[in-house]
Amino acid sequence: MPDMTAEQQEELRKKIENMSPEELREFQKKQCIFCQIISGKVSAKKIYEDEKVIGILDINPGNPGHVLLMPKEHYMIMPQLLEEELKHIFIVAKKISHVLLKALDVRGTNIIIANGPAAGQRAQHFMIHIIPRKEGDGIEFELPFKNYSEIELERVAVSIRARLNQMFGIKEKEKTAEDILSERKNKEKKAYEEDANEDSKEEADEESENDSDEENEEEIKEKKEIKEDSSSETKKDSKEEADEESENDSDEENDDDSSEDDDEDDTEEETEKDDDEPKKEESSTKKIKSRAEEDDDIDLDSIARVLNGR
Repeated sequence: MPDMTAEQQEELRKKIENMSPEELREFQKKQCIFCQIISGKVSAKKIYEDEKVIGILDINPGNPGHVLLMPKEHYMIMPQLLEEELKHIFIVAKKISHVLLKALDVRGTNIIIANGPAAGQRAQHFMIHIIPRKEGDGIEFELPFKNYSEIELERVAVSIRARLNQMFGIKEKEKTAEDILSERKNKEKKAYEEDANEDSKEEADEESENDSDEENEEEIKEKKEIKEDSSSETKKDSKEEADEESENDSDEENDDDSSEDDDEDDTEEETEKDDDEPKKEESSTKKIKSRAEEDDDIDLDSIARVLNGR
């Protein structure tokens, strides 16, 4: 209200304080430029509209295709929207974001809500900003990184959790931030000790396994040595048996040679004997003939036949 004097602003403030919620909404609606766009009194580049929401292009876009999506009913901030309206507007926002990616060949979108003046809301009408993004487009949303103590953060969490439990009807024992931190530290300590014990157990199991492996290696080595000794003894015995068999074969060959020599001697003796037999017979014949000559009565032919029959 820059064109109003200080007296006029004070008068308006008192008037607003005395308005009912319905009167206040109607008053805000008359003052809202976006409600005038929705009613058609002010022109805009509309890209989407249904019975609940309308989408228009921002006249001062962050990037080409920057869309403002808002409910047709006048609401200043998000908590004022009915759940069905809120559900519907976010479904539409999702679809518009998808369309921008395809239609403008962009690589992403920012979906932003400035909910209240402290959050940077300038328009008095709730809306969703859908901004197409490309690499290196110059738009930066930088949030400062602040450091808070653990107890401060826990106190914030306790406060938020208590309100949420009340809103959703969740019954939970209320605890102070200090109690929660103490319990958490005890749990962390217990978990650390359990992990340490588990690590020690694993190390002990690993050492035991290594010892077992070493014992197995020693046992395998001993078995291998025994096997090698046994193999060596077997080879030695086999060699001795082979040498013994070789000696036996040599003795048998010598015996055979001796036997053959004996057989040859026997054969020679028999031959000599056979040679002596005719000589003896001849000598006997001569003796008989000599005696026959002396004795004329002896039949020489009979004696000869007898000799031949022998």
